[in-house]
Amino acid sequence: MNTIFESLQQFWSYTGFANMTWQHIVMIAIGIAFITVAILKDWEPLLLVPIGFGMIIGNIPFVSGLNIGIYEEGSVMNILYQGVQKGWYPPLIFLGIGAMTDFSALISQPRLMLIGAAAQIGIFGAYVIALHMGFTPAESGAIGIIGGADGPTAIFLSSKLAPHQMGAIAVSAYSYMALVPVIQRPIMLLLTTKKERLIRMAAPRPVSQKEKIIFPIVGFILTAMIVPSGMPLLGMLFFGNLLKESGVTKRLAETARGPLIDVVTILIGITVGCSTQADEFLTGDSVKIFLLGLLSFVIATTCGVLFVKFMNLFCKEGRKINPLIGNAGVSAVPDAARVSQNVGREFDKNNHLLMHAMAPNVAGVIGSAVAAGILLSFLG
Repeated sequence: MNTIFESLQQFWSYTGFANMTWQHIVMIAIGIAFITVAILKDWEPLLLVPIGFGMIIGNIPFVSGLNIGIYEEGSVMNILYQGVQKGWYPPLIFLGIGAMTDFSALISQPRLMLIGAAAQIGIFGAYVIALHMGFTPAESGAIGIIGGADGPTAIFLSSKLAPHQMGAIAVSAYSYMALVPVIQRPIMLLLTTKKERLIRMAAPRPVSQKEKIIFPIVGFILTAMIVPSGMPLLGMLFFGNLLKESGVTKRLAETARGPLIDVVTILIGITVGCSTQADEFLTGDSVKIFLLGLLSFVIATTCGVLFVKFMNLFCKEGRKINPLIGNAGVSAVPDAARVSQNVGREFDKNNHLLMHAMAPNVAGVIGSAVAAGILLSFLG
């Protein structure tokens, strides 16, 4: 009888119920909240559902030594997590993004690239603030990149500069990507007048196929020469775009923007979610990272809108830019551009800003990768 009782006691000691703490319960609840928001609100479901379920997986308590945890060397989850830790997954995501992206809006209106550049100020502004809050230069650089609203870039840079903070940085970046409409709209309305919101922009000129083919080649050479450390992201982004635009590699382009990016998105979401184990994630630094990430995103949006207003001081009538596309300078493609379109149509139903907003939006993708390269050059 005693043997049976002891066996039951031993079995109980190995269950999740016996090892559960309030921290595990909090993280599981957050994971369920991510899934709920993704399903009910349709906020970035392709990201939040895998991350949310990964949080649940990563916070089921277990006895150490079973070789199942994401931080236990050689476990299945640890092997999958190598793609995040070593930076394999982000370039593959950028390959798929490149194969999806049409740079026509940017090619036809190159001046709008400056808006994407201005929005990157949020990254460096948050970097300075993080330094003053006690983070190291490397940690501050990794935290600042959240302002680019680019999850893969945040993972890539944090894996190099602050791997111990990667879970909080990645979850923060993807969370704010999902909250783009909620965060940006009030800022856009606060910083613009009704007259500015009604500005109609001239239709962009048609772009030839030859221009579309030349752009990724020239774009990569120029950006990689300026920031060689950003080559893994920039190279895959422009290569993916060349696959799309060349017209002779349709199968490769379809694979890159379809099955490949879907598989890598699942792996990133699940492993990043798993990395938020309660003992690693629920710290004071994580709270600071979320606050700094929000601040970085707010600064980026603000700078984008204000920079358009500044540009308009030098633009003739008929060439002025609607400041509502300034928010699209962050690299949340195409969500930020959709916000520009939706807010613009609130004031003029026939004012279609989407095609114009896509120019700074895709410029923001390039800009965040360049910013990551700059930070890596100085801090890596």
